[in-house]
Amino acid sequence: MRRRIVIFLLAMLFSLPTIAVDSGLFDSALELLKGGDFDAKEKAIADLAESGDPRTLGLLEALYGGDLWIKKDDQTLLIAERDGREYKIRDALTGTDLGVVKKREIDKIKINNTLRDAIKSAIATINLSDPDPKARTQAVNRMLDNLDPDAVATLRKALAKESDPGVKELMELAVALGDLKSDEKAMKLAAIEAVGNSLHPEARNRLRPLTEDADADVAKAAKKSLKQIEFRVDAYGQLETVFFGLSLGSVLVLAAIGLAITFGVMGVINMAHGELIMLGAYTTYLIQQAMPSLPGVSLFLSLPAAFIVAGLVGIVIERSVIRFLYGRPLETLLATFGISLILQQLVRTVISPQNVPVSNPEWMSGTWEINAVLSLTYNRLYIFLFSLLVFAALYLVLKKTSLGLQVRAVSQNRAMARAMGVRSQWVDAMTFGLGSGVAGVAGVALSQLTNVGPNLGQSYIIDSFMVVVFGGVGNLWGTLVAGLSLGVANKVLEPWAGAVLAKILVLVFIILFIQKRPRGLFPQKGRAVEG
Repeated sequence: MRRRIVIFLLAMLFSLPTIAVDSGLFDSALELLKGGDFDAKEKAIADLAESGDPRTLGLLEALYGGDLWIKKDDQTLLIAERDGREYKIRDALTGTDLGVVKKREIDKIKINNTLRDAIKSAIATINLSDPDPKARTQAVNRMLDNLDPDAVATLRKALAKESDPGVKELMELAVALGDLKSDEKAMKLAAIEAVGNSLHPEARNRLRPLTEDADADVAKAAKKSLKQIEFRVDAYGQLETVFFGLSLGSVLVLAAIGLAITFGVMGVINMAHGELIMLGAYTTYLIQQAMPSLPGVSLFLSLPAAFIVAGLVGIVIERSVIRFLYGRPLETLLATFGISLILQQLVRTVISPQNVPVSNPEWMSGTWEINAVLSLTYNRLYIFLFSLLVFAALYLVLKKTSLGLQVRAVSQNRAMARAMGVRSQWVDAMTFGLGSGVAGVAGVALSQLTNVGPNLGQSYIIDSFMVVVFGGVGNLWGTLVAGLSLGVANKVLEPWAGAVLAKILVLVFIILFIQKRPRGLFPQKGRAVEG
């Protein structure tokens, strides 16, 4: 059995692909590199890339960076770094530390711009055979700046062996861009058509000069391809605008959905709702400070913690202040506005008057690059999905639980609900606590988009009321539709109207809409409506 295993391992070892290394070519190239002839150095660079020696890449990078030197006494190739008036040196081939020398003991291998281009192409050629697709992609991107006939020929060879779809597509683009310089009209026209299918910025940059080509057919084809690209770019730009609008809308939904509950069921104009959002954001900050090395874990722990903290504060506000002001909306507004100022000052005193940062977990950082012109940020994408989950959870609570049944009963007919044994005061407290808790959860989401500060909630309180009124007081579906539609409307208007004017136009639209439909998109019967 052991013998069979040994035979199998040996067979696997000898079946592994090997890279052919031409040691003689590598050594002769080093000798040419040590000379002063630039043409000989250009040949040396090409020979080094062709030799397949694993030391080539480090040598070429050192040469391009101006760090490759020769020791005068024994012609040893060195990597030298200046240290005051002296130079720290190490063997360029082995990496062995050779100590410190004076400048007069070493000579720098000089290069010109032609050699720099040759080195860049050689490094890219070596990287084209790298097993990592990202390294091959970077290599092709480097070659886009210098698509001479030799570079295009190298790419054609690599393209025949490429298996990764993304790298292959980029190589095909690079070859087509190189063919745009061809003297053959048929090849140039084919290249123009191929480039017209790409969204890479370099495609547009190379096509624009060809729209004024002396050849009418070439100019016409270039204009057609450029128009095709620009149409697709505009379409993806619109998709990006819609995404940012939905992202803004999801934030508005999170900020307003708790307010929709308290305002719809209890008829309370809660001006402290923004500060409950702020408390949720600060809860996230404090938990992250306690667990600085685990931002992902701290974020998940912040969700229930923020719900509990903001919910308890909301219940305290309802039991201590609002319960005595039912039926007096103006006094309720003034009282909750005063509470909002107290909460802001409390945070300034206890934590900090300055904004504090909350880190994003690694999985929420960065962007999802769909193509060269459309990228979606992960944090906004996750928050959009999170807002839908919060909406679904709240909808199930109100439709499938006894608390939800009592909340709907009180909102539709408070007197009848009391007659049926529903404790309306308990329902009021739990409803206010639920709405406040959801506001705290919204604060957790907002902490992943912006810095957390005492005035965080003030940025969303007016927008939250706009969403609630536009969607229909107390209607969750109305809040969802209104929040997302207002977010998209803002982002669609911003490019040509500006951020401030876009908000004004949206506000004017809501005012006119409410004149026609005072109860909003989805009218809801409740105490506030009956009153």
